[in-house]
Amino acid sequence: MSSFPSQTSSTPPIDPDGIPEGEVAKLYLAMRRIRRVEEEIERIYHTDVVKSPVHLSIGQEAAAVGVCGALRPNDIVFATYRGHAAYLAKGGDMKRMIAELYGKATGCGGGKSGSMHLIDIAAGMMGTSAIVGTTIPQAIGYAYAIKRRGLDQVVVSFFGDGATEEGVFHESINFAALKRLPVLFACENNLYAIHSHVRDRMATTDLVLRARSYGVPAERIAHGDVFALRREVSNMLPAIRAGGGPRFIEIETYRYSRHVGPGSDIELGYRAKEELELWQARDQIARLAAMLPSEARANIDNAINAEVAEAFAFAERSPFPANNALHQNVLHD
Repeated sequence: MSSFPSQTSSTPPIDPDGIPEGEVAKLYLAMRRIRRVEEEIERIYHTDVVKSPVHLSIGQEAAAVGVCGALRPNDIVFATYRGHAAYLAKGGDMKRMIAELYGKATGCGGGKSGSMHLIDIAAGMMGTSAIVGTTIPQAIGYAYAIKRRGLDQVVVSFFGDGATEEGVFHESINFAALKRLPVLFACENNLYAIHSHVRDRMATTDLVLRARSYGVPAERIAHGDVFALRREVSNMLPAIRAGGGPRFIEIETYRYSRHVGPGSDIELGYRAKEELELWQARDQIARLAAMLPSEARANIDNAINAEVAEAFAFAERSPFPANNALHQNVLHD
C-alpha cells in the first residue's frame, strides 16, 4: 500500500552510518522534546485546563526540526495552526507556550491567542495562524523587507499540502520568484486536508512540479527523513542568502492524531489503520533513539521530562489576565 501518490525526484532516506553521535543526540532531543510536550497536552486536554483547540504535531516533528535546525538564530519562521513543533524547534519559550494554551497572562500572547496563534519574536518565531495559507503572504512581506534592507536573513514559511490549493500560495511564490526573495517554502505534506486525501483534491499531486513551474528550485524529502531534510535545507540556504531567490521543499510526513484534538480518528474511515502503522514504523524519533546509547538517551529523556513538568507547573501557577487586558493590544495607539 502506497501512502503517497506516484511522485518523482524524491530525496531517498539517508543511511545513518557515519553520522556523529552528537548530531543524532541533538536531533533526538529536539524531536523528543516536542513529542513529550504534546503527549502531555493530550493527557490533560480532557480536564479543560487548555482553553483553545489544539492541532497536534505528533508524527510530524522531523519536519520542523529538520528545517529549523539548519537556521541561524536571527532567521525568521512563519507557521500554521499546527505550529507547536515549529515554535519549539525555532527556540520558542516552552513555558510561555503552555501558559498560552492555559489562557494565562504569562502566555506568549498574553492568554488571548491560544494554541493556533503562537509567537516568540525574540526567537524569530513571528507567528502562526488559524486560517489556511494566511502566513504565506506575511512571510513574503517579511522577506521583501529583508531584501530591501540588505539584511542577511532567511524567512521560512511552513504550510500544509492543503495550502498549495489556495490562490495566495500561487500569488506569493510567483512574487517571491519574481523579486528573488530570501524565503524557503516548507510544505509539510501529510496527505490530508482535514479528512480529504490529496488524490481526492488535486488532479496533479506532484507539489514539487507546482513550485518548479514558477522557476523555483524544489526538492522532495521521502519518508520525512530528518537527516535528508537537514542536509537538503543546509544545501539550499547559502543560495537563498546569496540572492538566488526562493527555494521549495516538500516534506513527506504524517500526523498520528486526529486533525484537531487528541486521540485517534481511524474509526471515521477516511484513512486506513495500515497507513498509520506504516508511518509509525518509520517514526524518526524511534529511529534516532535506537541509534543512541541507552544511558545517553535516558539522560536526554529525563531532562526533557523535567522541563515539560516545569512548563506545565508554570502555567498552572500563572494568573489569568486582568479584566482590563481585554481592551489592551486591540488597536495600535
